[in-house]
Amino acid sequence: MAQMNDGKVLKNGERERRTKRRFQIEQEVRYKMLYGQRIAETGVGKTMNISSGGVWFSTETMLTAGMPVELSMNWPVLLNDSCPMKLMIYGCVIRSTEKGAAVAIERYEFRTQGSRAFPPSQHPAVELRMLG
Repeated sequence: MAQMNDGKVLKNGERERRTKRRFQIEQEVRYKMLYGQRIAETGVGKTMNISSGGVWFSTETMLTAGMPVELSMNWPVLLNDSCPMKLMIYGCVIRSTEKGAAVAIERYEFRTQGSRAFPPSQHPAVELRMLG
């Protein structure tokens, strides 16, 4: 994971306005645009960078700024080296182009997805047979 804003001056000479460190994490992301309690639109994209305050990701279409959105992505690190995790992000679209969207994170949570490998059983194998 590469840290994105080590320097405070951008290529165009402007100063970096972001206060949170951004990390270049490229993962598939699923998004749901929410309209009240209803899902207005869904899509798939790829995260480009992420910080504790926001995420930039590619989109299939331009998203409506100001709309609430739910993002779901597989986290690239396993919990205890064995359990995959999913990062759920809840926020609001603050900017969108034909190439992607920026979301301000309002809250997030990690969810476990079960263990990838189970330890070998200490019990002897049992064979089941149908009678009859």
